[in-house]
Amino acid sequence: MPNHGELPELAAAVLQPGFVGTTAPDWVRRWLGEGLGGVALFARNVESPAQVAALTAQLRAERPDVLVAIDEEAGDVTRFESRLGSSRPGNLALGAIDDVRLTEEVARDLGCDLANAGITLDYAPDADVNSNAANPVIGVRSFGAEPQLVARQSAAFVRGLQAAGVAACAKHFPGHGDTSVDSHHDVPLIDRDRAQLEECELVPFRAAIAAGVRVVMTGHLLVPAFDPDLPATLSPRILTGLLREELGFDGLIVTDAIEMQAVRRRFGLAGATVRALAAGVDAICVGGEHADEQTAALLRDAIVDAVRSGELAEERLRAAAARVRHLSEWTTATQTASGARAIADAAPAVPAPASTTSVGFDAARRAIRVTVTGGSAELPIREPAHVVEFAPPRNIAIGAETPWGLGEPLGELLPGTTSVRLTEGDLGADPVATVLDGSAGRPLVLVVRDVHRHAWLADVLHGVLARRPDAVVVEMGVPETVLGAVHISTFGATRACGRAAAELIAGTRVPAPAPQPLAA
Repeated sequence: MPNHGELPELAAAVLQPGFVGTTAPDWVRRWLGEGLGGVALFARNVESPAQVAALTAQLRAERPDVLVAIDEEAGDVTRFESRLGSSRPGNLALGAIDDVRLTEEVARDLGCDLANAGITLDYAPDADVNSNAANPVIGVRSFGAEPQLVARQSAAFVRGLQAAGVAACAKHFPGHGDTSVDSHHDVPLIDRDRAQLEECELVPFRAAIAAGVRVVMTGHLLVPAFDPDLPATLSPRILTGLLREELGFDGLIVTDAIEMQAVRRRFGLAGATVRALAAGVDAICVGGEHADEQTAALLRDAIVDAVRSGELAEERLRAAAARVRHLSEWTTATQTASGARAIADAAPAVPAPASTTSVGFDAARRAIRVTVTGGSAELPIREPAHVVEFAPPRNIAIGAETPWGLGEPLGELLPGTTSVRLTEGDLGADPVATVLDGSAGRPLVLVVRDVHRHAWLADVLHGVLARRPDAVVVEMGVPETVLGAVHISTFGATRACGRAAAELIAGTRVPAPAPQPLAA
């Protein structure tokens, strides 16, 4: 007969809740003793590598094989370096370089930082093909818009991360690139037929699976070609039929944050959790917004009740918990073999600075592209400049706490440089005059993000450049639109990208020649 007394422990095993604080709360420590399989770290849990190592040591004191996950894409979406900005350039920049050896090296460098802090699962890489330039939530998080490029880059990232003993997680299956809707707010529709999906969205996931990726994250996406009714996270046709049976993935399937409106609005937190497990998911990520014991208890109890009522098969829950244990065993064995676990367990000895190697900054320098169309703008700039950073509404996946921009790094290289950051609402009745205020007699640098998605920003730039054709434009998002006599593309807004652009503008370093792309 089934042993229903085990159900609360099995239900806890498949949860990956978040929590508040830079030390382990009492409820998390207690739950680890009661079967909790993993936790998810966010920016609110991170102050420094040493502090994270101490935190993970606390967690392992309660459960040595706990999965410690983090949403660290090493680009604009960074949690491990959220207070400073990432010391790496991010996926779009790596895709622009298209050197798989470099991508693998960057990912391994990241993996070493994470492993040394006791982290065992990274919700990366983003394997989406950003084929829709209007995409509001992927953009620079993708390696690019060409499926084969994204495939080889995703596979390289997987290899590098897992070489350091950190499980990689390809996301957002079956592909979030061709949408203009953010799944944090609503259900995106991927309106392509099976042949189109096979030729585009699925290509990077096949490559990641072939590279041995340990985890795949579901996207809260409606893909009628596979399931006209349910988003992928809740669809047996997509998770069991497509991902497991057709693509042959036998690793762990984790949900994107289950509290996102794309699934929560229709099914509720508990309903979405039960449906996801029934569809083939093995772990539930929750706690980006609902980081408390009450939410975790709600989901655990809903899973138990669903098994007892027959809504969720007990063998499905046991299989999910077994995959969590299997992944835990892999990360424990791999990190112990590499010595990372021993370093993490000795938390006070971990040095405070992250990313002490230069691989990330070197990669950011290689990614820089300059387009010169004539006119009076020139590089380098030898005197203090005035920097105007335009701040459109941010991608919700990018933490509000993460710094970005060019004013600070350029000011370090050109003392006396001033900077201002403007939103659309700051521009007033005369936007051009607002932008030019403070720039008279000084070099002007205009910093933008995804100008192609914001008509107001394009209009302001045209007006400013008509008055100041000598201005240098720096695009720190997706470079779909080239404006200005000198246009610099950084392919991301990380700390490394900002530093690389500042060096170029100030003439302190010449960017390396663009490498020849590898064959598909």
